[in-house]
Amino acid sequence: MKKFATVETIRAAINSRRDRSAWNKGVNLYALDLLNDLEERCAYEGREPETREELTAWLLNGAYNWQQYSEGACSLVCDCDIAERLCTPSELKRTHGGERQPNRCELWLDVQARALNQAATRIRRAYVEIQRRTA
Repeated sequence: MKKFATVETIRAAINSRRDRSAWNKGVNLYALDLLNDLEERCAYEGREPETREELTAWLLNGAYNWQQYSEGACSLVCDCDIAERLCTPSELKRTHGGERQPNRCELWLDVQARALNQAATRIRRAYVEIQRRTA
Protein backbone atom coordinates (compact mmCIF):
# COMPACT_ATOMS: atom_id res chain seq x y z
CA MET A 1 0.00 0.00 0.00
CA LYS A 2 1.21 3.48 -0.85
CA LYS A 3 2.42 5.51 2.12
CA PHE A 4 0.83 8.91 2.64
CA ALA A 5 3.08 11.46 4.37
CA THR A 6 0.38 13.18 6.42
CA VAL A 7 -1.08 9.91 7.68
CA GLU A 8 2.38 8.64 8.59
CA THR A 9 3.21 11.88 10.42
CA ILE A 10 -0.06 11.68 12.38
CA ARG A 11 0.64 8.02 13.19
CA ALA A 12 4.10 8.98 14.48
CA ALA A 13 2.55 11.70 16.66
CA ILE A 14 0.03 9.24 18.14
CA ASN A 15 2.74 6.62 18.72
CA SER A 16 4.99 9.17 20.41
CA ARG A 17 2.42 9.88 23.13
CA ARG A 18 3.39 8.46 26.49
CA ASP A 19 -0.01 8.12 28.10
CA ARG A 20 -0.21 6.25 31.37
CA SER A 21 -3.92 5.74 31.97
CA ALA A 22 -5.82 2.80 30.53
CA TRP A 23 -8.33 5.21 29.02
CA ASN A 24 -5.73 7.27 27.14
CA LYS A 25 -3.91 4.16 25.95
CA GLY A 26 -7.22 2.82 24.65
CA VAL A 27 -8.01 6.12 22.91
CA ASN A 28 -4.62 5.89 21.19
CA LEU A 29 -5.48 2.38 19.97
CA TYR A 30 -8.73 3.73 18.54
CA ALA A 31 -6.76 6.54 16.87
CA LEU A 32 -4.42 4.00 15.28
CA ASP A 33 -7.42 1.98 14.06
CA LEU A 34 -8.93 5.12 12.56
CA LEU A 35 -5.61 5.95 10.89
CA ASN A 36 -5.51 2.50 9.29
CA ASP A 37 -8.99 3.09 7.88
CA LEU A 38 -7.96 6.58 6.76
CA GLU A 39 -4.94 5.18 4.98
CA GLU A 40 -7.18 2.75 3.07
CA ARG A 41 -9.47 5.64 2.12
CA CYS A 42 -6.48 7.69 0.94
CA ALA A 43 -5.34 4.78 -1.21
CA TYR A 44 -8.84 4.43 -2.67
CA GLU A 45 -9.10 8.17 -3.39
CA GLY A 46 -5.49 8.41 -4.54
CA ARG A 47 -4.88 11.40 -2.28
CA GLU A 48 -5.01 12.62 1.29
CA PRO A 49 -7.88 14.71 2.68
CA GLU A 50 -7.54 18.35 1.69
CA THR A 51 -9.39 19.98 4.60
CA ARG A 52 -10.09 19.29 8.25
CA GLU A 53 -13.76 18.79 7.40
CA GLU A 54 -12.92 16.25 4.73
CA LEU A 55 -10.63 14.46 7.19
CA THR A 56 -13.49 14.22 9.68
CA ALA A 57 -15.88 12.93 7.03
CA TRP A 58 -13.38 10.28 5.93
CA LEU A 59 -12.78 9.21 9.54
CA LEU A 60 -16.53 8.87 10.14
CA ASN A 61 -16.79 6.66 7.05
CA GLY A 62 -20.36 7.65 6.26
CA ALA A 63 -21.62 7.82 9.84
CA TYR A 64 -23.28 11.02 11.08
CA ASN A 65 -21.35 11.06 14.38
CA TRP A 66 -19.23 8.82 16.60
CA GLN A 67 -22.29 7.36 18.33
CA GLN A 68 -23.66 6.16 14.99
CA TYR A 69 -20.16 4.95 14.01
CA SER A 70 -19.92 2.93 17.23
CA GLU A 71 -23.45 1.52 17.04
CA GLY A 72 -23.01 0.74 13.33
CA ALA A 73 -20.29 -1.83 14.09
CA CYS A 74 -17.56 0.24 12.46
CA SER A 75 -15.33 -0.44 15.46
CA LEU A 76 -15.41 -2.99 18.28
CA VAL A 77 -18.79 -4.66 18.80
CA CYS A 78 -18.36 -6.87 21.87
CA ASP A 79 -18.75 -5.21 25.25
CA CYS A 80 -15.89 -7.27 26.65
CA ASP A 81 -13.53 -6.06 23.89
CA ILE A 82 -14.45 -2.42 24.51
CA ALA A 83 -13.98 -2.85 28.26
CA GLU A 84 -10.60 -4.54 27.83
CA ARG A 85 -9.40 -1.71 25.62
CA LEU A 86 -10.48 1.15 27.90
CA CYS A 87 -10.54 -0.11 31.48
CA THR A 88 -8.08 -0.65 34.27
CA PRO A 89 -7.87 -4.12 35.82
CA SER A 90 -10.01 -2.97 38.77
CA GLU A 91 -12.68 -1.57 36.41
CA LEU A 92 -12.66 -4.82 34.46
CA LYS A 93 -13.18 -6.73 37.68
CA ARG A 94 -16.03 -4.41 38.77
CA THR A 95 -17.80 -4.84 35.42
CA HIS A 96 -17.02 -8.56 35.20
CA GLY A 97 -14.92 -8.06 32.09
CA GLY A 98 -17.57 -5.95 30.40
CA GLU A 99 -20.56 -8.18 31.21
CA ARG A 100 -22.01 -5.41 33.39
CA GLN A 101 -22.63 -1.92 32.06
CA PRO A 102 -19.92 0.66 32.75
CA ASN A 103 -22.28 2.94 34.71
CA ARG A 104 -25.97 3.78 35.15
CA CYS A 105 -26.07 6.24 32.25
CA GLU A 106 -24.12 4.52 29.47
CA LEU A 107 -23.75 1.33 27.51
CA TRP A 108 -20.34 0.13 26.36
CA LEU A 109 -21.09 1.42 22.85
CA ASP A 110 -21.63 4.89 24.35
CA VAL A 111 -18.27 4.68 26.12
CA GLN A 112 -16.65 3.59 22.86
CA ALA A 113 -18.25 6.55 21.05
CA ARG A 114 -16.67 8.94 23.58
CA ALA A 115 -13.29 7.27 23.09
CA LEU A 116 -13.62 7.42 19.30
CA ASN A 117 -14.47 11.11 19.50
CA GLN A 118 -11.34 11.75 21.55
CA ALA A 119 -9.26 9.66 19.14
CA ALA A 120 -10.57 11.66 16.19
CA THR A 121 -9.79 14.88 18.04
CA ARG A 122 -6.18 13.76 18.49
CA ILE A 123 -5.96 12.99 14.78
CA ARG A 124 -7.51 16.32 13.77
CA ARG A 125 -5.16 18.26 16.06
CA ALA A 126 -2.14 16.54 14.55
CA TYR A 127 -3.53 17.19 11.05
CA VAL A 128 -4.01 20.91 11.78
CA GLU A 129 -0.49 21.14 13.18
CA ILE A 130 0.93 19.51 10.04
CA GLN A 131 -1.06 21.88 7.82
CA ARG A 132 0.18 24.86 9.84
CA ARG A 133 3.81 23.77 9.48
CA THR A 134 3.57 23.21 5.73
CA ALA A 135 1.68 26.43 4.97
